[in-house]
Amino acid sequence: MYNSKAVIIGIIIFVVLFTSPFWASMLGKHYSSTGLSLPKDAKECVESVEFMRDKHMQLLNEWRDEALRKENRIYVASNGKKWTISLQNTCLKCHSDYKGFCEKCHQANSVDPYCWTCHLIPQGSK
Repeated sequence: MYNSKAVIIGIIIFVVLFTSPFWASMLGKHYSSTGLSLPKDAKECVESVEFMRDKHMQLLNEWRDEALRKENRIYVASNGKKWTISLQNTCLKCHSDYKGFCEKCHQANSVDPYCWTCHLIPQGSK
């Protein structure tokens, strides 16, 4: 076969370029490297830490729909406890450090939430 070395080198370069996003994600930052710490005065959250890390945005969207569109202001957590559906009065009571908690995590994970187009950023944090 003619130019077999060039073909093999080309295949290797293709495989490296094709798999580079996978390797970049494996070597990049992980959630635990964001430096976040949970609020010390918080006794409990509406759901588990794992649930909130993975699905807090879905929960907030669900809360928005329930509160504004269905006029339901009560959320029943997986443990059966009832919570008031309110970003300002439920979530931000514990997570009041916008720069040190919300913004820090969102920047580390390269997301730009639209919460603050309607809600006020907690006082003294920006």
